[in-house]
Amino acid sequence: QKEPEAGHKEQLSVKKLRAVLFALCSSTEQAAEHFRSPPRRIQRWLRRFQALLHDEPAPPGGKYLGLEAEEKLAEWVLTQREQQLPVNEETLFQKATKIGRSLEGGFKISYEWAVRFMLRHHLSPHSRRGVALPLPAEIQGNAGAFIEFVQRQIHTRGLPPSMIAAVDEISLFLDAEILGSDDRKENALQTVGNGEPWCDLVLAVLADGSVLPALVISRGRPPAAAAVPDSILLESKEGGYGDDEIMELWAARVWRKHTECQRGSKGMLVLDCHRTHLSEEVLAVLSAAGTLPAVIPAGCSSRIQPLDVCIKRSVKNFLQKKWKERARELADAGCDAATLLQLLLGWLGEALAVLRASPELVRRSFLVASVLPGPDGDGGSPQRNGDAQEELIASLEEQLKLGRSRESPGKFPKNDDPAADPEILHRLFEGESETESFYGFEEADLELMEI
Repeated sequence: QKEPEAGHKEQLSVKKLRAVLFALCSSTEQAAEHFRSPPRRIQRWLRRFQALLHDEPAPPGGKYLGLEAEEKLAEWVLTQREQQLPVNEETLFQKATKIGRSLEGGFKISYEWAVRFMLRHHLSPHSRRGVALPLPAEIQGNAGAFIEFVQRQIHTRGLPPSMIAAVDEISLFLDAEILGSDDRKENALQTVGNGEPWCDLVLAVLADGSVLPALVISRGRPPAAAAVPDSILLESKEGGYGDDEIMELWAARVWRKHTECQRGSKGMLVLDCHRTHLSEEVLAVLSAAGTLPAVIPAGCSSRIQPLDVCIKRSVKNFLQKKWKERARELADAGCDAATLLQLLLGWLGEALAVLRASPELVRRSFLVASVLPGPDGDGGSPQRNGDAQEELIASLEEQLKLGRSRESPGKFPKNDDPAADPEILHRLFEGESETESFYGFEEADLELMEI
């Protein structure tokens, strides 16, 4: 095999690029399983491509989407993820082709372009410093306007932290086909899907560090005698509930009860703009409770929704970890949906107990998301918020026993000098080092670990 010329970085093959794209869209673990390659090998391919990207910017011309078109595509990726809809090779290429059709001279899709795009727009879903990364220009402006509005309302209305809440759902999808087949039953429970969810979990936290009861919506026959933890309210119905009904149930059963204990204090509810959160019935409950809805602009949740800063991702990972530990045994025993629901309630109760014992972590999530102004009166610098987010994720994962990345936050060398040590770079490019940091890229983006 001919060696690459001096100074030339070897391009990745199509197969390697596909594996890296898969990891950037979902997780290194899933990419490793799909392509039957060890996770560390896929991470090494990613680092090699990042080195190429750093040295060789995308060529000009009609082959690549322009910046404006790419930002539209990046917005689409972010809004898909907010709704737990699939972002993968197929859906990404379909959307990119649709946007590219309008370009003069056409648009040539390629795996190299797709990986460049995901990295250039910081779209790895596993960054532990997401709040420090820029959003596409238009939604970055929307995020800034939202933060300014929220902080002004909190200040001028004198809203107490006990009445500033963030609410969001986690949908869980159960694939009965995988459960009944010889496939890896660990993959039967997912947090991304197109169909009707098996369960919806509505989580809500307060800026004073409190955690409100979680509402679990189950589609199917209610369990005969479910043991429901104190921190959870369960609603089951054979035909399921519509999206607007879910929020109406939450507003009536959780928020109204909370506000009645607050003796008429005005409040604010931070929520995203998806899933018909603001039906007339929900607005009526919020209005009667003196609560202002603060609706996060589409695509911005990963940066400014307190629940997205570290809580939702850790809860999802915890539930999937618990499922994977029991999946084969449960499937082989042929357990029914009611048994699975009972287990889910227990696992969620465990996660909520950890959260309730960590009020400072919950409170800091509102600061890191810039919903609350920092101690010095501003929203905090991206760098500082990124450091804090990394710390919060590490802390919650440790408490949930999710395992930790090999190095703890802060141990990675900060290299602000473009002329990085050539010996380190040489080892990195040649794949002889497991160095996890590279100038110009976030460590968390390089790491791509999902427990």
